Amino acid sequence: MRYWLLFLTCCYALLTPTTHAEPRTFSEAKRLLPAISAGLGQRSFYCDCAITRQGKKLIPDWHSCGYEPRKNANRAARIEWEHVVPAWEFGHQLQCWQQGGRQACNKDPRFRRMEADLHNLVPAIGEVNGDRSNHPFGLLPNAPAMHGACPIRIDFKARRVQPPADKRGDIARIYFYMRDRYGLNISRQQTQLFTAWAKRDPVDAPERARDARIAAAIGWHNTQVFDQYDEHIARQR
Repeated sequence: MRYWLLFLTCCYALLTPTTHAEPRTFSEAKRLLPAISAGLGQRSFYCDCAITRQGKKLIPDWHSCGYEPRKNANRAARIEWEHVVPAWEFGHQLQCWQQGGRQACNKDPRFRRMEADLHNLVPAIGEVNGDRSNHPFGLLPNAPAMHGACPIRIDFKARRVQPPADKRGDIARIYFYMRDRYGLNISRQQTQLFTAWAKRDPVDAPERARDARIAAAIGWHNTQVFDQYDEHIARQR
């Protein structure tokens, strides 16, 4: 089984152009991502909706996942590329943000690299992306569903978001990647939560395949995914 999964991962990587092209801006990143995800059968990150292409637009299929718009049907009808670690969060840790917010940081090379990092970008239904905003992740056992069958939970008053159980490890590994690569500060409480999530939701083949295609495009892996995948497979042998 291990070799079959590794074979699939290699195939995904071979389908991606081998010329490394690190995007210089968020706009460039968004232009690269559809081609990278095309061979993965990728679905929307939080709601697991099928994604179709209409010209240059990516459209979520609500019927495939039971999605129902909460408030903004127009925005819910498109896929957006969401920063798992919000630009607001890593921007606030840079001096440029203190000098003029995101507009000032748009001129900062470090911010632009973080903003354009493909490992931190996932396809999300536009309305969910907007509702998540820059709220931190956590557990909300009593929060109601507000987007049909989509398992994301959002408490707007508490400014907290509970992601689906099968995405919690993915989120943890992205946060730890951003910490390790860019020096992102993560609170002790968040670190403990993400460590638990990473253990309960280990790296799977689709997450590994996504990492392989991104690495083939830009030249480096999310080592939180790349290293832990082999460790998880070894434990299963």
